Amino acid sequence: MARDRRENGGGERSEEERERARQERERRRLERAGAPPPRQVAPPLPPPSGPALESTPVDEEVVFEEIAAEQKNPIAPAHPPEVVGGTPDPVVPVEPRDEPQTATPPPIRTPRQHLHHPNLHRPHVSAPHSLAARLGAVLVLLLVLGGIAAAAVLLLHRKTTPKPPPPIATIKVTIPEGFTRSQIAALAHADGLKGSYLLASKRSSELDPARYGAPAGTPNLEGFLFPATYELYAGTPASRLVSEQLAAFRENFGGAEIHRAQVLGVTPYELLTVASIIEREVAVPHDRALVAAVIYNRLRLHMTLGVDSTLRYALHDFSHPLTESQLASNSPYNTRVHQGLPPTPISNPGAAAIEAAAHPAKVSYLYYVAGADGCGEQVFSTSYAQFERNAAAYREAVQKNGGRVPTCHKK
Repeated sequence: MARDRRENGGGERSEEERERARQERERRRLERAGAPPPRQVAPPLPPPSGPALESTPVDEEVVFEEIAAEQKNPIAPAHPPEVVGGTPDPVVPVEPRDEPQTATPPPIRTPRQHLHHPNLHRPHVSAPHSLAARLGAVLVLLLVLGGIAAAAVLLLHRKTTPKPPPPIATIKVTIPEGFTRSQIAALAHADGLKGSYLLASKRSSELDPARYGAPAGTPNLEGFLFPATYELYAGTPASRLVSEQLAAFRENFGGAEIHRAQVLGVTPYELLTVASIIEREVAVPHDRALVAAVIYNRLRLHMTLGVDSTLRYALHDFSHPLTESQLASNSPYNTRVHQGLPPTPISNPGAAAIEAAAHPAKVSYLYYVAGADGCGEQVFSTSYAQFERNAAAYREAVQKNGGRVPTCHKK
């Protein structure tokens, strides 16, 4: 029957052949899935003795089609089918015919090759982040955390830090050239400085008058309190102002002035005294060096200076006319009576007066008196007779003006 089926191009398969094909497919499917081979229910039967019989071949094309269909839809059955055996049942031999038949050997079965090799897919592993990406992420995180921390600190600072106190007001204390200690004390009090300026300006550890040739027992720092504008905090002690003035004096009276004093034959303290007289006697800058020349000329000739401002310093009066009794007083500051310079400076000179005292004009004048025009200039002379005429003219102008200094008419 098998031969007739092959010769006729194959026909319908028997139920037994379909079962074997199905078992073969199941076995191959389990092999592909990695399952162990099916258990053998019974050992294969030995082939029957006698002439070789043809085994019923399996339709290869149908098997391939079914295997391909299973690969496209690999759905395993709910329960694996029962495996009958690993080898086909023996074929019943066909009765021999009269004519000799050449026995056809059974076809040699070769292992079927898989029609489909499934692709081997490796599990997808995402590439690791690069080092730069990781560092960037860390940097962004740090920046965010830093911003949060800064905001927290600012918020906490605003809540916990009290408002700063208002700035302390400052004041400017302006001391004119030629002011005395008493006048500066009144000015410091009016500007709101605390403490006694007169007490603070008697002596200081920052300046020793003896180093400038002042005699022993010099009572105070008159002459060393340099006039200028000082900016201080409101309510500053007066001693602070004194300290600032002494520092400014050292800046304006140094080695050059000390050397000039030696050239002029006086001590630095005496040169400072001459400068203090110039500040009180001179109203016009041009006259400073001329007045200094008169003072040094009279000192060399051992003449009395006859300067009224020295006596006014002792009297604490720089405005009212001097009386005959005052002019005849025995005060050491009365230079009409006593020769030489007064015992101390009579004011606190500025830089211009100190310069004039250090560099007097080279003239032979011995006298000067205020001009009759009232413009503040002094009239200088070398003889006493000329001085008397100049003085008479001044007295006449004052008398004509009702006892007051004449008004200047110069432009």
